[in-house]
Amino acid sequence: MKKDFLSILDFSKSDIEEVFSITDFLRINRDHKPLLGKSASLIFQKPSLRTRVSFEVGIHELGGHPVFLSQESIGIGEREKAKDVARLLSRYTSVIIARLFNHSTLLELAEHATVPVVNALTDLSHPCQVLADAYTLKKHGKLGDNAKIAFIGDGNNIVNSWLEFATLFPIQFVLAAPRGYYPDARIHKKAKESGIGSVEIVKDPKEAARQADVLYTDVWVSMGQEKEAKIRRKAFKGYQVNEKLMSLANSDCVVMHCLPAHRGEEITEDVMEGTHSIIFEEAENRLHVQKAILAKVLGFKLDGRSSVFAKLSRTRVS
Repeated sequence: MKKDFLSILDFSKSDIEEVFSITDFLRINRDHKPLLGKSASLIFQKPSLRTRVSFEVGIHELGGHPVFLSQESIGIGEREKAKDVARLLSRYTSVIIARLFNHSTLLELAEHATVPVVNALTDLSHPCQVLADAYTLKKHGKLGDNAKIAFIGDGNNIVNSWLEFATLFPIQFVLAAPRGYYPDARIHKKAKESGIGSVEIVKDPKEAARQADVLYTDVWVSMGQEKEAKIRRKAFKGYQVNEKLMSLANSDCVVMHCLPAHRGEEITEDVMEGTHSIIFEEAENRLHVQKAILAKVLGFKLDGRSSVFAKLSRTRVS
């Protein structure tokens, strides 16, 4: 049975821990090629820097061949139905990676594809980003029990994926957002009822930032929201991550941003470039974690006795 990665909850806690272990292994053993001889479809309705480059480079480093497909080239949901695209690409490639506007399009792709489908972003969730975030925090010792992650700003797809992460790991996640910019109600309810992590929504960013281990923010106006820009900037005034807000967090707090950043808007230049910022390490880890996600959904596992993939190609770089 194929293994999709459409949301954080498509993986169990042990699955995520395995992804982190595979990430560590692949960072050290760069000569292993678990995607050797395979091709991967990359469907992008939305433009991208990090997501496109990290996936294309990652597929290449794993020995595979990326096939980039823009909305202009295939017109998914317009010129061709998503279910037809899914069935066709399943015959050509070994995995489908999709960066889309509507989550429903992703679900239609996954329903009709016979190969794994990976969510590279939808309006509802961004699981690859959040697994890369979590891996980065783990490396900094900020993912332990009751680690406090304060997200300042819009309750967007990043927040939805963090809420799903809190149903599996005992983190303390606090969102500071104005009313009207809360996360998906169903996902929030499920996270609260899970009894695993602690999740909370507050209006005051100072309340969220107090004794935080992590301060996280994102743009106030995302792609597709340009017509709301003026309203959004007014709503989020006072939700900036700056030195004053950082003074309320723990002294060893780290700062994260999924990028791109609007410096001087949701985050100040000095905080973004300061000693607490791990933003570009976070961005780099998109590459490493996504390589592990692809290996995972394609069925590769770590053999605990030899610390190599049980089904991994042993092909060496010449």
